Amino acid sequence: MPGSEPQSRKNAGQGADPEPKSAAKPSSTQQDDDVVGKAYDSRLMRRLITYLYPYKWPCIASIVAILLKAAADVLGPYLTIVAVDLYLKPAADRTPQAAAADAAGGVAAHPWLAHWLSPWANGGAWTGITELAGIWLAAMIFSYGLEALQTWLMQWTGQKVMFDMRSQIFRHMQQMHIGFFDRNPVGRLVTRLTTDVDAINEMFTSGVFAIFEDVFVMLRMKWWLALMAFSVLPLILLATRVFRKYVRESYRRIRAAIARINAYSQEYISGMSLVQLFNRQDRAFRDFSAINRIHMEAFKDNILAYALYYPVVEFLSSFAIALIIWMGGGGVLRGTVMLGTLVGFMQYAQRFFRPIQDLSEKYNILQAAMAASERVFKLLDTAPEIVSPPKPKQGDGSGRIEFRDVWFTYQRLNAETKAHVAAASPAELQAMTDIEWVMRGVSFMIEPNQTAAIVGHTGAGKTTITSLMMRFYDVQRGQVLVDGVDVREQDLTRLRQRFGVVLQDPFLFSGTVADNIRLGTESITDEEMKTAAEQVNVAEFIRSLPAQFAEPLRERGAGLSTGQKQLINFARALAHRPGILILDEATSSVDTDTEFLVRAALEKMVEGRTSVVIAHRLSTVQRADTILVMHRGQVREMGSHQELLALHGIYWKLYQLQYKDQELGESATRLTPSLATD
Repeated sequence: MPGSEPQSRKNAGQGADPEPKSAAKPSSTQQDDDVVGKAYDSRLMRRLITYLYPYKWPCIASIVAILLKAAADVLGPYLTIVAVDLYLKPAADRTPQAAAADAAGGVAAHPWLAHWLSPWANGGAWTGITELAGIWLAAMIFSYGLEALQTWLMQWTGQKVMFDMRSQIFRHMQQMHIGFFDRNPVGRLVTRLTTDVDAINEMFTSGVFAIFEDVFVMLRMKWWLALMAFSVLPLILLATRVFRKYVRESYRRIRAAIARINAYSQEYISGMSLVQLFNRQDRAFRDFSAINRIHMEAFKDNILAYALYYPVVEFLSSFAIALIIWMGGGGVLRGTVMLGTLVGFMQYAQRFFRPIQDLSEKYNILQAAMAASERVFKLLDTAPEIVSPPKPKQGDGSGRIEFRDVWFTYQRLNAETKAHVAAASPAELQAMTDIEWVMRGVSFMIEPNQTAAIVGHTGAGKTTITSLMMRFYDVQRGQVLVDGVDVREQDLTRLRQRFGVVLQDPFLFSGTVADNIRLGTESITDEEMKTAAEQVNVAEFIRSLPAQFAEPLRERGAGLSTGQKQLINFARALAHRPGILILDEATSSVDTDTEFLVRAALEKMVEGRTSVVIAHRLSTVQRADTILVMHRGQVREMGSHQELLALHGIYWKLYQLQYKDQELGESATRLTPSLATD
């Protein structure tokens, strides 16, 4: 049932029960932030491409647009070659015979295009130049149109892929067991959902294609000039390798720092009231500045690498072009190379080396995407440990709850240890000092329609019992039965729909009051919602709001008192008509007047259903049919209020302590007037 979702926060940070030990070991998740991976991983790439399958036609259209754009782009330098060979070179010659010979050579070199252009003779040079300029302009317009189409298609596809991936990640996180969130900070999970997915999207929307547009044309024109241009590639590759080494390390530090900034910010913003209460602003700012400085230093190293790499590539590319001019110029003088070919070759070479400079950025994008996808897929591949069985059994709906020799720890046990625990005797289990047992052989039964109270010192295991009922965790030994069936044999959704939960820390989501009461359950009618609010005595407060049940609430119910938020939580639990009601310190956060209203509501809520009440104040549990006294993970006493008092045991001592506190409070109240008159 939706009302039970916030239970994880109680287990993770409220202090009612011991936290899982793994929650205190961030090293495994720390390694997730440090993952860099290879710049290209075929396994990850194949998996990423599967996200493109639903959008294959836009992708195919984008690829076609890229190929056509490449053809249009390489046409420009070629038109320059034609213009020089057909018109400019002949016009520069001094004798008509030489000019005619040059023009004839140009026609022979470019027969397919020269046939459609005006001839050089009889003043046709200006017309031919104009025709070439028009063709070039049309090619550029065509290229720009294709670029716009390709950009729009890839950006659209990238957004669709991001939407699908984020939906898949969020759905997967919803299915994860509560122990997973005990071990993974919220900020780190938010990073997976936002920053990492953005890095993958950047790879989809920017490609490395321009460098391949010119290679074929250059080799076809003059292969030895092309090899001359490519001669500096080994040096460029060496510089790129050194550059990648430093960028890889700085990038790893940048990604790790971003995740830590997100985790730290989420934690301190959530606890800002405590930060300000204890005047921890300066200390928190210093801690944040230290993490922020790590991010800045990593980026400074990254910038330095780029600042050194780009001039090196620029120098080497200029050196290659100088070689082309030297060798090609000699070929022009000897008559083995046409002037237009040399001019066009220089343009192709410049176009060739420009994408090489961009390769560093493309490499960074590709490496970011590979690292991000590795972290995302690691999250998606983390299988939920708590899942419904293949053939679930359905309970009898009686509301009976039974624990049979339950042993439980929050620690993660390997298969060998689990087998040893299953076969060990109680004495051997007690002797396992390396396992921090939270439940030690707990056995009890709560009959249908009874109200059972669980009391005990902080950390005794009270909240853990309710978590095991709803199968937020699986026991290592024993059985937990609800409605006569082991919870591990029941469908998780149906099992949790049986429960209604009101926690000590009331949790409200962003949305209206009605949204928080329904919490997505559309079957709850307006009348049922209002009736639930009436029964828990919160309807009068809701009607005093400007929009009543449609009043919007801010995050976590900011602006409402704790008592008001708690009463809305009561209405939520009651509106879902649970068969089993769990109240975990539900009245500890309300004032005395509100508590009386809540107690009156509780008398109506517990009628006709099994109820489990966890409380420190024994005055709230005296009317319970059965009281369980927990002490160090064991049920030490069980019975009614009067029966437990007659035992003079733990419950009696707790009662005496609270009774003395009450007496002291009453005596202080009686003394106050006399002290005031002195």
